[in-house]
Amino acid sequence: MTDTSEMDREKPGARGQNMTSRKLDLHAWFVREVLPLEASLTQYLQHNWRGRSAVADMVQDIYLKVFQSAQISLPESTPAFVFATARNLLIDRLRHEKVVPLEAVEDLDALEVATDVPAPDEQVIARDELRQIQKVVEQMQPRWREAFLLHHVEDLSRREVGVRMGISEITVTRHLNSALRFLANTMYRTKREGRR
Repeated sequence: MTDTSEMDREKPGARGQNMTSRKLDLHAWFVREVLPLEASLTQYLQHNWRGRSAVADMVQDIYLKVFQSAQISLPESTPAFVFATARNLLIDRLRHEKVVPLEAVEDLDALEVATDVPAPDEQVIARDELRQIQKVVEQMQPRWREAFLLHHVEDLSRREVGVRMGISEITVTRHLNSALRFLANTMYRTKREGRR
């Protein structure tokens, strides 16, 4: 941050000149250090994000965050800071999506995230459980599966599921109950057989 020295206080225009000089230095740093990373940053985002149409917006969001942070203090390593910002943006976007595909969850390993990440053994167990649930859901009767996915994955209300499926809300409730019972019974049976 820019300090206001006693000398600057004596000269009212000195602080304004320092601020202008600081802004020019910041812009020069951004052009010199950050903009040359655009090609590799874009490639990184395209590799780690499935919606290529959003990549240009993400690059701009990263530039904004990097510039705002640099106004406070310049990073020691610009490339590391830019790519850490990109990684954090990807994680934030995944967290804010309602539906996270299984492929996106698997790609999080490539991001090398250290915060809020369960231990490797917990990740393996969680992925195995997710795959088991996915297999059981695939074995459900089609209408049960459709109601289950619309309600629990797409987060639609029972009424919205009914409208989408063309059935009453009561029928949706029956399908959901049947799907959950099937899921619970199958998972319980699988765990009991696994212990033997």
